[in-house]
Amino acid sequence: MSYPFPLVIFDLDGTLVDSLSDIAEALNLTLADLSLPQVDEATVRGWIGEGVRSLVGSALQAAQAKVPLDKVMPGFMRHYGECLLHHPRLYPGAASALEGLHARGVTLAICTNKPSRFVEPLLEHLGVAGYFAAVLGGDSLPERKPAAAPLLHLCTQFGHAPTEALMVGDSAVDAAAANAAGVPLALVRYGYLRGLDPAHSGARWVMDDLQELLRLDTAR
Repeated sequence: MSYPFPLVIFDLDGTLVDSLSDIAEALNLTLADLSLPQVDEATVRGWIGEGVRSLVGSALQAAQAKVPLDKVMPGFMRHYGECLLHHPRLYPGAASALEGLHARGVTLAICTNKPSRFVEPLLEHLGVAGYFAAVLGGDSLPERKPAAAPLLHLCTQFGHAPTEALMVGDSAVDAAAANAAGVPLALVRYGYLRGLDPAHSGARWVMDDLQELLRLDTAR
C-alpha cells in the first residue's frame, strides 16, 4: 500500500538535527564579543525556534544589553557559520526514517527558520542532503514559519494539496504553520516544545522517534 502522504516536510533543528551545542557556542562567542555573561545550553534551548534574530534578541534582552540588534547580527552570523559543523548530530531514528520514506517514493523537503545558507552544508555534513527535493530556509521567501506560506509554497511546487502533505516538527512555530496551511502535523517530543502541549497543538501524531513515521496507519 502506498504511503498516506506523498510529500513530507521536515523542520530541521530540534526535529532532524540536534545542533543545540553549536548554536549555544555561536551565541556565547557573540556575547563574549560584547563582554556580556555566558548562558548555558538549557537557557539557549528556550530561545530557539523563531529564527536567529529572535534568538539573539532574546539573549540581549536577558542580559539587559542596550546594543542595537542590527549591530550584533553580523558578528553572530560569522560565529554561527564557524560553529555550524562542530558537533551536530542526527537524532536517533532520523536517518532510518529518511531512508525508509525515500525508498517508498515519498518526496521529502526541509522547511526551517534557519538561514538558508547554513542548511545545505549541514545536511551535506550529516550525509542526508540527497534525500531532499527542496530546502526552504528562514530567508528563502518573504514569509517564514509560523506563516503558512512556506508550507503552501512546497505543496504548490510539488503539485500536492495541503492535505496530501505532512509537516513534521517540534515546536509551536511548526504547529502554527501547519495549522494555518491546513497541512496535517506530526510532532516530536524531544525538540524545542517550549511549553507547548502536543495534545493541544493540532498534531495528529506525537512521537518519540522519527521511525514511527514509517508505521503511520494508511487510513487517512
